[in-house]
Amino acid sequence: RSQPIEIGIELPDEQSAQKVKIGIYFATWWALNVVFNIYNKKVLNAFPYPWLTSTLSLACGSLMMLVSWVTRLADAPKTDLDFWKTLFPVAVAHTIGHVAATVSMSKVAVSFTHIIKSGEPAFSVLVSRLFLGDTFPLPVYLSLLPIIGGCALAAVTELNFNMIGFMGAMISNLAFVFRNIFSKKGMKGKSVSGMNYYACLSMMSLLIVTPFAIAVEGPQI
Repeated sequence: RSQPIEIGIELPDEQSAQKVKIGIYFATWWALNVVFNIYNKKVLNAFPYPWLTSTLSLACGSLMMLVSWVTRLADAPKTDLDFWKTLFPVAVAHTIGHVAATVSMSKVAVSFTHIIKSGEPAFSVLVSRLFLGDTFPLPVYLSLLPIIGGCALAAVTELNFNMIGFMGAMISNLAFVFRNIFSKKGMKGKSVSGMNYYACLSMMSLLIVTPFAIAVEGPQI
């Protein structure tokens, strides 16, 4: 007697549940990001050393992941030398973006930093066009106009404008765009992904930034 063939078709209820699940993920990410930024600003007010604060942030994240691997809460990634060599330029861009954003938040309000950082899509399109030769349809370019206009308006109307804070946010935008490009091109096909990939990225960034943080701000403490 022939057996019925199962066809993997998602039912409407399953599709709705998946959308709700994704929505919860986005809401959780947004809420945690808000909390992180608020506490990051509080730390910078009490400990005005953005380079060292960036280093400690990466160190805490790296330590948490190491503990999770040792205790088997998460499976440790299987990596080789080629993986770390490919990850290096991604980590350099990540380090620059992370430190620049923290420097920006140490000089201006968190809200201003993130308004400027909202211009990252414009940087992404510009870099992709100039360095990768990518082209985009006209609606994409038009959609960037309100973003650029909003960032410009925020900059000229900011009462406590600070050039270092502004440039830090701009450099962070550019660095994170290159990070995404390096990651997309270099890490394609690599077995490490998701949380473990970000953990490895944080660990390498920690190794990169630590000597610079000590050299820049160590003598000031």
